[in-house]
Amino acid sequence: MTASVDCATLKPGIRRFGGAKTPMHTITDKRPAGGDSLPVIAGAAVGIAAIGAALALADVHSPLRAPFTLFFLLAAPALAIGSALRGLDALIRPVLAVAGALALDLLVAQAMLALQLWSARGGVAAVGCLSLLILVPALLTRLTRRRRMTHSQE
Repeated sequence: MTASVDCATLKPGIRRFGGAKTPMHTITDKRPAGGDSLPVIAGAAVGIAAIGAALALADVHSPLRAPFTLFFLLAAPALAIGSALRGLDALIRPVLAVAGALALDLLVAQAMLALQLWSARGGVAAVGCLSLLILVPALLTRLTRRRRMTHSQE
């Protein structure tokens, strides 16, 4: 003959059925659901932009060339300008980054047309170089700030 043991008699804080406290409760993860997908989306965006730049610079005829290259022409300067505007509000920074990217693209196209040097490959190369010229100083200042902070804490 087996005796039935009530959980409430063994541990007074545990109820037998229902409620949050049961003998076998699951441990839940407190992180937001979309937190893990952000690095994957960022990696995919970088990959698409790199493929677009490579297809344009290599002059490969592909149905993916136009959309991927347009994505590169918008994403590369937007990333560079957004990283340079690090101190601004999180809602203002993307708006200014995209507006700056469009302005940079238009200025490059206008300068190349005015100098009669227009080519798609040249435009992609110029936008990529200008994006690097904007991105590198922003990354260097962030790196030097981190080094100062670690040295001041020691």
